[in-house]
Amino acid sequence: MALVSGLLLLMLSILFVEARTQTNQIGEIHLGSQLSPISNMHSWLSPSGHFAFGFYSQGNGFAVGIWMMGQPNNTVVWTANRDDEPVSINATIHLSEEGKLLLRTEQGNENLIADVSEVAASASMLDSGNFVLYNGSSVIWQSFDEYPTDTILVGQNLTYSDKLVSSVSSSNHSSGRFLLKMQGDGNLVAYPTNSARQDVDTYWASHTTGDNQGWSYLSTLYLNHQGFLSMVTVSKKPVLLARSSYPCNNKTTIFRATLDADGIFRLYSHCLENKTSWSVHIEWSALNNQCNVHGFCDLNSYCSGMGTNADCSCYPGFAFNDPSEKFSGCYKNVTESFCRGTKEGKIYDVKAVENILFERYPYSVLHVKKETCRLSCLKDCLCDVALYMNERCEKYTAPIRYGLKDINISSIAFFKVKAASHAAPPMSPTIIIESKKSLLVFLAIAFGSVTFLCFVIAISTFCVYRDRAYLYEKLSGIISLAGEFTLRSFSYSELEKATGGFMEELGRGSIGAVYRGTIPEGDRTVAVKRLEKVLDEGEKKFRAEITVIGQTYHRNLVRLLGFCVEGSRRVLVYEYLRNGTLADLLFQSERRPIWKERVRIALDIARGILYLHEECQACIIHCNITPQNILMDDSWMAKISDFGLSKLLYPDEIRSSMALSQSRGHMAPEWQNNALMSVKADIYSFGVVLLEIICCRSSIKVDVSTPDEMNLPGWAYQCFAAGQVDKLVKDEVIEFESLERMVKIGLLCVQHDPASRPCIKNVILMLEGSEDIPTPPAIAPFRSTA
Repeated sequence: MALVSGLLLLMLSILFVEARTQTNQIGEIHLGSQLSPISNMHSWLSPSGHFAFGFYSQGNGFAVGIWMMGQPNNTVVWTANRDDEPVSINATIHLSEEGKLLLRTEQGNENLIADVSEVAASASMLDSGNFVLYNGSSVIWQSFDEYPTDTILVGQNLTYSDKLVSSVSSSNHSSGRFLLKMQGDGNLVAYPTNSARQDVDTYWASHTTGDNQGWSYLSTLYLNHQGFLSMVTVSKKPVLLARSSYPCNNKTTIFRATLDADGIFRLYSHCLENKTSWSVHIEWSALNNQCNVHGFCDLNSYCSGMGTNADCSCYPGFAFNDPSEKFSGCYKNVTESFCRGTKEGKIYDVKAVENILFERYPYSVLHVKKETCRLSCLKDCLCDVALYMNERCEKYTAPIRYGLKDINISSIAFFKVKAASHAAPPMSPTIIIESKKSLLVFLAIAFGSVTFLCFVIAISTFCVYRDRAYLYEKLSGIISLAGEFTLRSFSYSELEKATGGFMEELGRGSIGAVYRGTIPEGDRTVAVKRLEKVLDEGEKKFRAEITVIGQTYHRNLVRLLGFCVEGSRRVLVYEYLRNGTLADLLFQSERRPIWKERVRIALDIARGILYLHEECQACIIHCNITPQNILMDDSWMAKISDFGLSKLLYPDEIRSSMALSQSRGHMAPEWQNNALMSVKADIYSFGVVLLEIICCRSSIKVDVSTPDEMNLPGWAYQCFAAGQVDKLVKDEVIEFESLERMVKIGLLCVQHDPASRPCIKNVILMLEGSEDIPTPPAIAPFRSTA
């Protein structure tokens, strides 16, 4: 009897251990449970069996995620660490005894799936599609709150800090090409992931901007059990974006809203037909035409077709980057720039394409007839395409974005291409005989004259040789440089003629004066900067720096169009912006810009700095960001000028030149302390400019009512500490919370310690309202070492 009792106790203990280490496929998941792609336990199911968490096939391996069970295919709704490489069949998922949810790879690495500070006691896959970790009865982590991928389910919210990113395709759930984000103003917006995320990049928006801007960040996208997709705000009633209209006849129905791989946001319903099969219906689609999605076809290609049958084609003169991938975009199939080809005598032609439209930021606009527009682009070496609409001729350079072909668009685009070569007609035998006779006569005359010619050549060779050698060296350098980028090279005499002998001076900076000029090709107005105090140790360093500047292109940077290098003469040619500088707009204009425009200008400047610091080929520290170096284009967009020029000064004159050209109020403390320069010096200067934009006054002002107001950063901090930031904008009515946010960002940027200043990417997130703004420390007193 004792033996039987002992055996019974042993069996019970074994069963208990098994129950702790092997969870049921449905229900509570205990510590010690694990999944493997090749075992029967490759997923944990929800109680109804409609959702599963675990391994699913992707590419040549497996990914970890949540999917809706169904036939013929499962529907993936969430993926953990979606941009990681797929794992092998030997990977495992563990809910470890230590209370952590881990992915263990074949190499023995352990990656956290759920990054939580608390220890989990159990887990569960819920029927809502939410995977949850528990500590007792408390939820400590859930997939609904984790970074969403491309889908929200019933009961899941999308708030201002969240975003949906489309998948690459229906079979590859890595991050794709499109983004749906809740903005701080309560507007749900879709745009390409590789864009600057400005208004021009937006291809769909919910138009649910809140009335009360202070509470707009609390807006939420919500999907309920009835299939109502709504925007819920504090200041407004809920806005219904979509609702279910397909009857499922009392069958089990699951709704999901997904940003699909083609960039269109859609609401789906899944009706259960039997235990394993679903019928899927599109309840609502944000757009009905794929061609309305910006970036559906990449650079230098255009979209044509209707509905979901859109196709991508290259413009004339362009070829696909990847012929097997129609979304890959196109490249110009001319090896050299049109400007260089023109000098070499190459002939170009123009091909017309009707009903085309693309992103419209032309560098030149003419009000002419259609044929004149075509000829103007053909003669202008900078022109890649001219768009003619309503007797308006707009000229553009590649790359060309957001192309669309639609018969309802009344336009014609002229694309410059290499002219086709024409073969000469075959010659008749009589002509050939006559040609031979003429050749013999010519050779006889030439032979008789050879002695005289040799004598003349011998005398002239010595005189010509030096000039030819110098010209060859000059042209070799220009051709070498032109091969590196598509800037136009000018002669000094050309620029003298274009500027009328450098007569009309637009302004003067630390390393030279700027003059207004006109280039004959296309009758284009330009700004010509004649450099002084540049390096004299050969042209190599100068050309290297110009190469970097020429390859730097962003909508918030003033574009470099050309250059001149002749001996000690160094001249740069920029696009001309007729609306002057930001300093003119803020300090001299009769009417200061409204608050919304000032915030937009600050964002323009920050995005330009972000490109210089992090996104261009080589990091560029500007070293001289002031309102005088920020220009305004025709649409009052801010563009930064003089970037990359600080390296052209003598090293020992950089600081003295900056001290002379840049208001001391904009100089980071590192300048006077002779410390190593970093990108944080630009952050300091931007902070001062931001405070100037807020207050519409210069950083240092003598004509003030109290001495405290002379130094703007110090006065701004005093007002902030006293809770009186409205004193900074005495004659305006601006919402206090919005004004305080901007002042806090400016004060964070002008901290004495460079390590305390935020990076420019965080500054942009704070300006957009996507990141919390910490309370700025007190401004350290500014001490000069002079």
